[in-house]
Amino acid sequence: MSYIQAGTGRNGEPVNLFYQDWGTGNPVVLIHGWPLSHEMWEYQLTELPKHGLRCIAYDRRGFGKSSKPWDGYDYDTLADDLKAILDELDLRDVTLVGFSMGGGEVVRYLSRHGSERVSKIVLVSAVTPYLLKTDDNPDGVDQSVFDEMLEKIQADRADFLASFGKQFYGVNMLNHPVSDSHLKWDQTLALLGSPRATIECAKAFSSTDFRADVAAITVPTLIIHGDADQTVPFESSGQKTHELIPQSQLLVYEGEPHGLFFTQKDELNEDLLTFISSNVPINAY
Repeated sequence: MSYIQAGTGRNGEPVNLFYQDWGTGNPVVLIHGWPLSHEMWEYQLTELPKHGLRCIAYDRRGFGKSSKPWDGYDYDTLADDLKAILDELDLRDVTLVGFSMGGGEVVRYLSRHGSERVSKIVLVSAVTPYLLKTDDNPDGVDQSVFDEMLEKIQADRADFLASFGKQFYGVNMLNHPVSDSHLKWDQTLALLGSPRATIECAKAFSSTDFRADVAAITVPTLIIHGDADQTVPFESSGQKTHELIPQSQLLVYEGEPHGLFFTQKDELNEDLLTFISSNVPINAY
C-alpha cells in the first residue's frame, strides 16, 4: 500500500496519508468528502484513467487507511496535507477536484500555497464559501443545526451516519436513488473514520470562512452542484462561490442531491473530462 508522510502528530508520531495512484497523463487529485474516504471516488477512479488522465485519490487524516492523530483537523493543516501529496509525487499542471468538505481544502491550498502546481480546480457540492449563518452571512445555516448534528454523533455515531446517508443521497418515501447496499457500504466507510476526526472535521467545515480564499482564486474553476442538495444548500454555497470567482463556470444538476458523484456519476465524469481535457468552456450558466 502507498503512503506519504504529512508531518507528525502531537507526540512526534508520523502522520501517514494513504493514496491510490492510477493511470497516466495529466494529474487529477480527488479530495473526498466528510465523513467518507477516497473510496467514494470509485466510479471516477475507474473511468477517468481510461481517458489519458492520472488520478490520485487519498484518505484525509483521520479517515480510511490514513493515520488517525488526535489533532490536525483545521483547514490550514489539511491544506498542508494536500501540499504533501503534491510535493512528494511532484505533481504539476494538476486539476484539483474537491467534493463537499474537500472543496475547502482546494481553496485553502491555493490561498496558502499558491497555484504553481495547479492549473484548474473543480468544486463539487462544496462547502465554500461559508456555511455558517452570521450577521454578515445571513443565508448560512444556523449554528443550532450543527450543534444538533454533533450531539447525535456523540450519542450514537452509527445511527447518525445511517440517517445522514439518506439525506446525503436524497432518499425519501418517494425517491430512492441509491440501493440499500450502497448506503450500508457508505456507512462502513464512514465508521472507519476516527470518532475524533469525524467530530473535529464537522466543526471545521461548518465554521471555516472561505470567502477571502475563494475571492482570490485566479485559475480556471468549474463549480458543480445539485439544486436539491439538502446537506450543503446550493443557494448558500455553489451559487455564492460562483459569484465570488470571476469567470468561473457553474453547472447546476437539476433535482440532484449532495451525493451526485454517485447519483449522476456518468454525467459528472463526462463534465470532468470535458473541463480537464479542453480549453473550450462547457455549457455553463
